[in-house]
Amino acid sequence: MITSRHHQTSLLMLDDAARAARSGFACLFSSSDEYEAALIAERRAQGRYAPPTNPWPVILFIGGSLMVAGAVLLAL
Repeated sequence: MITSRHHQTSLLMLDDAARAARSGFACLFSSSDEYEAALIAERRAQGRYAPPTNPWPVILFIGGSLMVAGAVLLAL
C-alpha cells in the first residue's frame, strides 16, 4: 500500500514536471523583430543607451587629435 502511494505520488510529480517543462518552451514573441523591439525597450528602460556622463573619453580624443595635428605641422 505504501509503495503504490509512493509510485502514484512519483508519477504525479513527474507529470507536473513534464507539464512545467513543456510550458517553458513557449515563446512570447511571434517574430525576431518583436523580440528585438522588446529587448531594446527593456535596455532603454534600464538606461543602457543613455549618453555617457564621463567626460574623459571626449577629453582624451581631443587631446590625441591635437597631438596628431601638432606632429603633422612639425613634420612639414
